Parts: sequence; C-alpha cells; structure tokens
Amino acid sequence: MTDIPRTLVFDLDGTLINSAPDLAAALNKVLSEAAREPVTLHQVTQMIGDGVAKLVERGFAATGGAPDDPGHQLNRFHHHYNNATADLTELYPDVLETLNTLADAGHRMALCTNKPAEPTAAVLDAFGLANFFEAVAGGDTFSVRKPSPGHLLGLLRQMDADAEHAVMIGDSPNDVQVALNAAVPVIAVSYGYRRVPAEEMGADILIDHFHQVPEALRQLGFAPA
Repeated sequence: MTDIPRTLVFDLDGTLINSAPDLAAALNKVLSEAAREPVTLHQVTQMIGDGVAKLVERGFAATGGAPDDPGHQLNRFHHHYNNATADLTELYPDVLETLNTLADAGHRMALCTNKPAEPTAAVLDAFGLANFFEAVAGGDTFSVRKPSPGHLLGLLRQMDADAEHAVMIGDSPNDVQVALNAAVPVIAVSYGYRRVPAEEMGADILIDHFHQVPEALRQLGFAPA
C-alpha cells in the first residue's frame, strides 16, 4: 500500500454524465436540417467517444452517407449542442457523493475528455462539478486526443503531476487505451458508451457503479490518506 494521494483522471461522457440524450437531440437537429431521418438514442450511444466530428460523421453515415459539406454540418452541431448541453443530460448515480469522498481523501482530480472544451466547461458548471477538477483537457485542448497518450500525459504535465501515481477512470476503449499507452492504471465502469463488451477492454479493474471507485483504488494498492 502507498500513502501517496493518487491523481485521478476521469472521463466525462458515459462516466460522470449520461449526455447521450442531449447529443442525440443536437445530432437529430442537424440531420433534420439536411433532410435526413433521425437516429435513435441507442444508435447515438454507439457513436459517442471519438469526438463530435466523428459523432456527426457517424450520424450521416447511418442515414445515407457523408454530406457534401461536413464542415458546415459540424458547425451546425456545435451551434445546437453548445446551446443545450445540459437540458437532458444527467449525472450518473453517486457521482457527486463519490467525488466529495475522493476529494476528502486528498486526491488530486482532473478531467480528460474528447468532448470539446467549451461544452465541457458548460456541463461542469451546470452540474456543479468544476471545482472538483484541478485541470481539464478537452478534445481540442491539445493536438492529439484519446487514445493518444499525449492527451493524458499532457494533462498530467499541466498539473505537474506524476504519471506513476495517476489512475484513469472511464467507460470506453479510448479511456482504457490511453491509460495503457501512458502506462497508467485504469478503472473502467461497466455502464456508459462503447461498441465492445466492457469485459474485453482490458481495464485493470471493472466496476458496475461509480461509488465503487474508492474500493477499486484500494484494490490497486492505494490506501486513503
């Protein structure tokens, strides 16, 4: 066991928040403007995780193929989503309580998400999460994003934090892979958004509920300060 507080780096969508309904609403507005059929919420959950450009691309691919003006469609998505980032979005159960517990235990916490920085900040403010995180790296903060190790390691450098004492917590293969690429332990939640079974992602520990994060940290060899 170690008494060094871990730096905990969280994913956002699918880990802390269920944002799929707002993402689906924005995407369907874009598709409607382009005279495309809407996509279902389930379809959207399979499209999330690689940034909004990929989400829009997948939405059009599912409804007839790539648009003639992908840049314009992406801008329309930003317009719709940035004006409604938290209308239908919800925190997953026990997120606030668990983050408070982790903060009280002395952990430094940060956020590493492929969501752009502007809507990320809006969501954090809407749910009272911003003060938990010492640093936030969105999908457009660096020149790379998850699963590139530069996204996670760049965030840790901003914090002057030691990767040796960091842990990644997320829901998707990108979260697991960025941790593996950066040689950082990773806890995965079994809920959230992914296109592969959670058990196949290769996380060090898989949990079913967010309130299990402190126990998972203990299993990794960390005793709260």
